[in-house]
Amino acid sequence: MAKFNFTQVTEFILKGITDRPELQAPLFVVFLVIYLVTVIGNLGLIILIRIDSRLHTPMYFFLSHLAFVDFCYSSAITPKMVLNFIVEKNTISFNACATQLGCFLTFMITECFLLASMAYDRYVAICNPLLYSVIMSQKVCIQLVAVPYIYSFLVALFHTIVTFQLTYCGPNVINHFYCDDLPLLALACSSTHTKEILIFAFAGFDMICSSSIVLVSYIFIIAAIMRIHSTEGRLKAFSTCGSHMVAVTIFYGTLIFMYLQPKSSHSLDTDKMASVFYTVVIPMLNPLIYSLRNKEVKEALKKAQARGREALKMLHAKK
Repeated sequence: MAKFNFTQVTEFILKGITDRPELQAPLFVVFLVIYLVTVIGNLGLIILIRIDSRLHTPMYFFLSHLAFVDFCYSSAITPKMVLNFIVEKNTISFNACATQLGCFLTFMITECFLLASMAYDRYVAICNPLLYSVIMSQKVCIQLVAVPYIYSFLVALFHTIVTFQLTYCGPNVINHFYCDDLPLLALACSSTHTKEILIFAFAGFDMICSSSIVLVSYIFIIAAIMRIHSTEGRLKAFSTCGSHMVAVTIFYGTLIFMYLQPKSSHSLDTDKMASVFYTVVIPMLNPLIYSLRNKEVKEALKKAQARGREALKMLHAKK
């Protein structure tokens, strides 16, 4: 990112969530605990899926990548935010700001399309169960994961380059707790018209494309479930996609609240509250949602705990 250092601003100051001194220590503890739960939950879920052969299915393949993305994009934001609660001046260098923006955009867009891939997987599982293993082959699963990663990285790189080619020569206080496009544009000295059009175009495409895949998949899923005559069969079908439905509702609900609210009530302070939810809280909630609502994951966790106890017993016996 060194080629962007032609601007007069060499660092930014992150305003953070609040400037009230009495809230700094409590918020530090709260968000540190949330981040630790996020790390343990997502990495634990990835390890559990790797070590338990019963979880080597397309659904859990996608879930392991969702956990990885949640861990990464929470880690791009939360550590710096937590640190800012205990330092006197919340500064971030120009290059670090560009890196944070690029990482955040990459993993946020990836999550949108991973949720769409998971919705398609659930559609095939419920609507075409006899052909599930054929349609959701290993090659197809890899493609459904690789394409979101590659596309998201390229889009994020493009947006980051465009944002940091703008001239920043005046105020350098970002009214946010991380480097995001809109707060950065508010500080630019040069015209931001092109960048604003790009944000609208790409954000619109990503939201419409990914949410349409999810919506259409669930329309077919619900139609297929309604054709099941037995209550037990319907409940079993719903249970296979219940966790994903909850995760999708929370994620897209937050984004819709943030981007589709009336302009008169739109403010950066409101954006900050919504951003806290989808950058910090949702990555913590996803592994809990999929663990608590999923019988196979709970059984795998119990099995792993039993193995751990056995290993500890053997270790004590050797001593």
